[in-house]
Amino acid sequence: MRFLRSLAESDRFADVVRVALALTGIVVWCATRGPATAIVPALLGAIACALAETDDAWRGRLRGLAVTLLCFAAAAALVEATIATPLLFALVLGLGTFLLVMLGAASGRYATIATATLILSVYAMIASDAAGDGREVLAILAGAAWYGLLSLLWSVMAPHRAVRHALARLFGSLANLMEARAALFEPVHGLDRHGLAVTFARRNRETVDALATARGALVDRIGRRQPRGRAAARLAMFFVAQDIHERISSSHHPYDELAAALYHSDVMFRFGRLLRLQAIACRDRAEAIRRGAPIASIALPDSALADVRDAIAWHRARARDDRAVDDALSALLTNMERLQAELGNDGSLRADADNALHDGEPASPREALARIRVRLNRRSMHFRHAVRLTTGMLAGYALVQALHPGHGFWVLLTTLFVCQPSYGATRRRTLQRIAGTTIGLVVGWALLRLLPGGEWRLPVIVAAGAAFFAFRLRRYTAATAVITLFVLLCFDLVGAGYAAIGPRLLDTLLGALVAVAVLHYVLPDWRVRRLDDIVADALLAYARYLQAIATQYVDGRADDLPYRVARRDAHAAQAAVAGNVAELLAEPGHPRERGERGLRLVAELQAGLSHLSTLGAHRQALPAADAATATALATAIAHRFDALAEHVRAGTPEAPMDGASVADEGTDAPDALRLFTAQCRLLTQVHDRIAALPPV
Repeated sequence: MRFLRSLAESDRFADVVRVALALTGIVVWCATRGPATAIVPALLGAIACALAETDDAWRGRLRGLAVTLLCFAAAAALVEATIATPLLFALVLGLGTFLLVMLGAASGRYATIATATLILSVYAMIASDAAGDGREVLAILAGAAWYGLLSLLWSVMAPHRAVRHALARLFGSLANLMEARAALFEPVHGLDRHGLAVTFARRNRETVDALATARGALVDRIGRRQPRGRAAARLAMFFVAQDIHERISSSHHPYDELAAALYHSDVMFRFGRLLRLQAIACRDRAEAIRRGAPIASIALPDSALADVRDAIAWHRARARDDRAVDDALSALLTNMERLQAELGNDGSLRADADNALHDGEPASPREALARIRVRLNRRSMHFRHAVRLTTGMLAGYALVQALHPGHGFWVLLTTLFVCQPSYGATRRRTLQRIAGTTIGLVVGWALLRLLPGGEWRLPVIVAAGAAFFAFRLRRYTAATAVITLFVLLCFDLVGAGYAAIGPRLLDTLLGALVAVAVLHYVLPDWRVRRLDDIVADALLAYARYLQAIATQYVDGRADDLPYRVARRDAHAAQAAVAGNVAELLAEPGHPRERGERGLRLVAELQAGLSHLSTLGAHRQALPAADAATATALATAIAHRFDALAEHVRAGTPEAPMDGASVADEGTDAPDALRLFTAQCRLLTQVHDRIAALPPV
């Protein structure tokens, strides 16, 4: 029973059930009332429409379905009209691939629909090649419309399921981030803190992605309306998650210095243990949100927080006075106490607060076109992927025309699935695709040998199609195996099961070879990769974040939209650097010094973001004179970060700031001002370390 409940609460359960219902409906209709020849194209249409699906509310899903069906109809009609004329078809294939990939530059929603349209175009080629009487196009569109109708009805009946699962994934990623931060509190000598910082940056990137997904789901369902009931509670949970993220991201003092100063105390160990227990509580919250259980049922580690207080008091009573360490411990304890309070927060919106969310979708077709136009240049990774995929599809079509293998359009489908924007992703996808196809063909061959003919194929086809959506995001090899079995059994329905085994494997190998060759020789990213441009963008985002923080030390703490946008942009920029470096390390022949410099940049930028997050976590209004001091200091550092960004972009040296020049506040200064000054001094050190890294 527990297993069934866990299965029903899975974030993939709804997708799998919808696909299973859609495929079952198609199989039953075609077997009992419709033409049997329509079953394969209708199944392929349903699969393509499911791939185009986004987690929108029913209004957004209705608009998306209309756009999807329009794109599908246009693509299928073009394939049907030109497939008999190879030169014209090649022109349409190349132009259509490029335009659809560039359409994805407008937003993630457009990218999903564009990719699914490309997939359906290849499905239409396969169906035309198999039947050739023109009715397969209508069957494809009918299958897509049938799945779209089911999806629309599902979104009406379960409008908040996607938000619930997005928030659950978000709190799960926050728990992983807490554990990565806790690892930095290990009070031992010789710890590879640089490697731990890189790991934390990778986890932070995952959290930034989860925040974006949850924000998108909330924006789609709330829009500009005043949220009420469950919508208001889930929006409040999102704001709680943002605050938790800022607090986990903070770093109050260099960890190696803290470990050295507290080596003979158990304070660091107590902080790490508390963080790990808070991570467990955060993961419990994720499960509670997924199940719809009350948040108040979560057990919080109150005794561990009391142990931290006692350990700090014991240390202060026996250690010599070190004001920097003492201030850091006080701020750390305050941050942990507030983090504990946020973990116990059941979520409620303040009536006087700015509860608006920033919508990243284009507001009009003109804005969408403007976004696409910005990326129409040779240095844009999106443009380069569009050119590579277009070249790969044309090369695959040339192979089909030259070799005439059975069901040769599977070459194009393999190239489409394997060719990814980055080299590392393409290499992984190639190996997974080949392994999965081989497994699926072997299983299919065994089933056809053991159970020749019969109606057993229909439920297996439905199960394989549903399993593809259960595995495709996390286990691509298994997903490829089951979709290969799905395709093989579909061909067996029309008497071509055994005939498809050899060509299917050959097509996969040829398509993968085309994708890898294109990535190597057509506008390869490693020849023009400008990590410095992305680092410069991050430094500019840091400067804006610092200025937004400084404003709140004047006016008081307020989680308004401009502040949240500045914070989000800073985290997104750092995540972009971490992702770019991860791709660089996977590319062939990159110089070792370039990889080492990239990792250093990731660690330093993460350190800078941690100090900014500390200022953000402790922001509060200061007296007028102190606020003026803090604002002047923040403005000066922000200007130097702006200048450093331009020097990094140009590859020219930048003079150091010399953190020692930041005035040390006296003991009679307010704690908040001393913390602000200390963090600004650490920010200047980050500036100087980045400036000292030689260009590669």
